[in-house]
Amino acid sequence: MLRTTKLPFPSPLFLVLVTSVVLSNFTALPGTAFAQHLISMMRPAEGQFIVDRASLLKQADYETVERLADNLLKSRAAPLIVVTISTMAEVGGEGMSIDMFARTLFDQWGIGPKTVANENWNRGMLLVVAHDDRKARIELGAGWGRSHDKDAQQIMDELMLPHFRQGDYSSGILAGVEGLDAMARDLKLPSKSITSRPIKASDLWIAGGVIGLAIFSVVSLVRRGTNGWAWIFWGFVFTVVVMVMFKSRSSRRSGYSGGSYGGSSFGGGFSGGGGASGSW
Repeated sequence: MLRTTKLPFPSPLFLVLVTSVVLSNFTALPGTAFAQHLISMMRPAEGQFIVDRASLLKQADYETVERLADNLLKSRAAPLIVVTISTMAEVGGEGMSIDMFARTLFDQWGIGPKTVANENWNRGMLLVVAHDDRKARIELGAGWGRSHDKDAQQIMDELMLPHFRQGDYSSGILAGVEGLDAMARDLKLPSKSITSRPIKASDLWIAGGVIGLAIFSVVSLVRRGTNGWAWIFWGFVFTVVVMVMFKSRSSRRSGYSGGSYGGSSFGGGFSGGGGASGSW
């Protein structure tokens, strides 16, 4: 007669340990959760900044983007990578939002150095355009700290999408790169080049206020001369404006200033610094 042996059931502690080991294989990179390695795309070679799978960039614009990205990496240690695809599904992103797709690709490639000169940095940038999905995303490294979401959205809405809606993807991508370049250098963003923003009621109120203040100043100067309130008022306004500008400038984090950066575009950086999405 055959004898049967009962195998001992694994203890709860053993199951917890096994589960944690399995899960660690999916969460090795920050911000990716279970999504890492889903995107079947090779990152560009070192010294290159574009993966144009959808062939959206004209040759002249391609060369300009490469030059801008190369200069930005060397002067600000802020690598800017541009990716164009036909659809997210064709590269393993089926069912993903453009936000998740960009975050996953950013983390998978490790865009940007995590540290520069022993300082936490992580200021990489990724621009993704999915042509047939009609979606685009600007993804920023965690070092940006979500402080430039407004700038990124302005670049998307005013510089890129107007071109995309007219079918001129190459000009839209170049305009987006120029905007990100200005943002990374703490410069004023380029003005929109196609459509102008409609006049809002708030704009009319501001214009009316400026005109009213101008009339007040003229009347005060005519009646009271240099002893009028106009000089005091405008002196106060000038002081406030200077203080606001100084505070704004000092609060913005300056770029890399340690000379020419000679590191890699891919140094284990990870997403989490915000960005902007758009569709057309």
